Amino acid sequence: MIMSTRTYQETYEFLKERLGHLYSDEELRVKAQLAVEVNRLKNERGAVVLGHNYMDPALFLTVPDYQGDSFELCRRAAETDRDPIVFCGVKFMAETAKIINPERTVLLPSLEAGCSLAESITAADVRELRKRYPGVPVVTYINTYADVKAECDICCTSGNAARVVESLNADTVIFLPDEYLARNVARETGRHIIVAAKGIPPRKNDTDVERVMIGWSGRCEVHERFMPEDIENVRRRYPDVVVLAHPECSPEITQIANFSGSTKAMIEYVRQTQAPHYLLLTECSMGENIAAQQPDKHLLRIYELSCPHMREITLEQTLAALRENRHIIDVTKEIRDRARQAVERMLAVG
Repeated sequence: MIMSTRTYQETYEFLKERLGHLYSDEELRVKAQLAVEVNRLKNERGAVVLGHNYMDPALFLTVPDYQGDSFELCRRAAETDRDPIVFCGVKFMAETAKIINPERTVLLPSLEAGCSLAESITAADVRELRKRYPGVPVVTYINTYADVKAECDICCTSGNAARVVESLNADTVIFLPDEYLARNVARETGRHIIVAAKGIPPRKNDTDVERVMIGWSGRCEVHERFMPEDIENVRRRYPDVVVLAHPECSPEITQIANFSGSTKAMIEYVRQTQAPHYLLLTECSMGENIAAQQPDKHLLRIYELSCPHMREITLEQTLAALRENRHIIDVTKEIRDRARQAVERMLAVG
């Protein structure tokens, strides 16, 4: 939990020490002032700020009451009694907080904070898949919008996806929408993978084999850009490097990485490793956030890959959200009630 009672000078000095290599002194002073004002207004209103691991470092290190991955923040949203909930993440995350807390106000600092994965599938697509594969349970990654969650049986995160799939005790499972996560989970759970395509009917023998996972062709626009040669090039220069890859990376990446796991699991791995160098194959801000919190660890950077949607959330917009009560996230009761069942089933699995 972030200390939200720092003075301006304390906040500036903290940011200077942790992030002086990223921002100019003038930028640090502006960000420090913004952070102090966000925290003052947050405390005044009795709000809670949730910050995803991919947030800009100056925001991530100063204003969230809780930091974490999608599952951790979903859990925190379920536990909080504070109002409003300000979600420094993307829209599907704020929707999930509203699904869990229908009576509370949920604010998203920018409506431009979308997600390429969430955009890759619609509720109509899920209904069509159910028609193609009647009776097959549907798992949806939490990186989907509320109307998609409402059409599914259970949600999952990258951290508990395999456990969720196995909890269904089903020979065939539909897993949406991330193709690479589906392929990685299929390998982990010993399943044959079929990737469904919009508008193309299944082949007659698609589900004749045992233990089948039916995936979808959605991909994260950041994680799909990492290539095996990125790892090979770094290992040639730093043979003792530890490579960590998010499960939204392709199986070609996760199979040659030293470790693959959720952002929370990656953070914990770095915290415990004694390796002299580490490389994170995920959104670049998370690497900066870890480096700021663990300056004794040597973070390697191959190139900057940042999520353009996460970058829409800034300290300025977080302050405006608290000042102006914007942007209020709402989910209709019919969708909310059905989606909540899928989210609560995920939380029960853990």
